[in-house]
Amino acid sequence: MRPLTEEETQTLFRKLAEYVGSSLKLLLGDGADRYVFRLSHNRVYYVRLSLANFATSIPRDQLLSLGICMGKFTKTGKFRLHITALPILAEHARVKIWIRPNGVMPFLYGSNISNAHVARLPENVAEYQGVVVCTQDDVPLGFGITARSTAEARRLDPTGIVCFRQSDCGEYLRDEDTLFASG
Repeated sequence: MRPLTEEETQTLFRKLAEYVGSSLKLLLGDGADRYVFRLSHNRVYYVRLSLANFATSIPRDQLLSLGICMGKFTKTGKFRLHITALPILAEHARVKIWIRPNGVMPFLYGSNISNAHVARLPENVAEYQGVVVCTQDDVPLGFGITARSTAEARRLDPTGIVCFRQSDCGEYLRDEDTLFASG
């Protein structure tokens, strides 16, 4: 595992800022509870600094993972968040969308969120803003990007798309063979 380069850090923080906004500073912490991001096999891990220091004694080729996998860098240098980052994103999310019980299963099967499935949408949500998708009981299910602003979404017909799915908890089953595979 190695620390991220300046370019990789900027790419990662830009992606995380879409979902957590100014709470990005809270992710890193301070003092004894300081967290860092480390890169191993194109995957970025969110790990406590003291644990990352202990991991330096393990050869890179033998260390499979450490901490929480936030996502991975593609071959083109873009960063793609994984569903494993959901607990961190949900805790610090700037915007959440709550969906009705009839919309949970379609979302977990990989569908976008239609207007008929939205239970609650916060005011002043911009178009193409990162959101965490939750059930009405505040259980995080995944995350996505808004397809419409709040004002536009209120005027949509029931089949109109309100949120594009980026990742959902159903990926643990659908992509179990490739989710944690290196390469």
